[in-house]
Amino acid sequence: MRTSIRPPAARGAPRALLAVTVLLAVTLGCHADAPSAVGARPDLNERFRGEDVDVEQYVDLFESESREIAACRPAIAATLQLRPGMAVADVGTGTGLYLQPLAEAVGAQGTVWAVDISEAFVEHVRARAAAEGWSQVRPVLCSDDSVELPPESVDVAFVCDTYHHFEHPQATLASIRRALRPGGRLVVVDFVREPGSREWVLDHVRAGEEQTRAEIEAAGFRFEDRPDVPGLTENYVLRFRR
Repeated sequence: MRTSIRPPAARGAPRALLAVTVLLAVTLGCHADAPSAVGARPDLNERFRGEDVDVEQYVDLFESESREIAACRPAIAATLQLRPGMAVADVGTGTGLYLQPLAEAVGAQGTVWAVDISEAFVEHVRARAAAEGWSQVRPVLCSDDSVELPPESVDVAFVCDTYHHFEHPQATLASIRRALRPGGRLVVVDFVREPGSREWVLDHVRAGEEQTRAEIEAAGFRFEDRPDVPGLTENYVLRFRR
């Protein structure tokens, strides 16, 4: 019987190629800029759910002028470049810190989708809008993986100090993208997270600016710019297009 002997080079080539392929896959998969599939810890949002949420406590906390995004509210709102008649989604509206500037910017003919996972916050916003006469404000109770907005119903999606609360960032970003009209803008404000940041930020905020941008671009958004907002030191603003 004749025994076929494969030359060593031919025998080793496929194995070498396989090894290189595996090494590349591992290297790319572990790259620092690779989008993470891991979202926020659910316990970060649990305190906002349920029937015993002390909304007034959060009004004092969220809307204090000692909070950077409250003190810089007009300048941050200006980065959205809203016009009368537009539709804006305030994703993670909370107690409604930004409702007034958004409602004023889009006017009575526009729409402000006030989106939150907390039923207590949504009801508070509903009452607040009625009391202020903001008929353009439409409160929406969302889920932990979707903003629950109609397709192509939004010109600008605004996510202020909320992105780091997304438990399922890719799914939620996909729902935002569906809700945006073609060419619509996504504006994200979040905490600067880097070596030397406050311990609270390092524990509470899961991703830094580069990681946040990488995840959003991976979800099908095109990075536009990083506007310089006077007064912001602990937060940054990123703008994207659908």
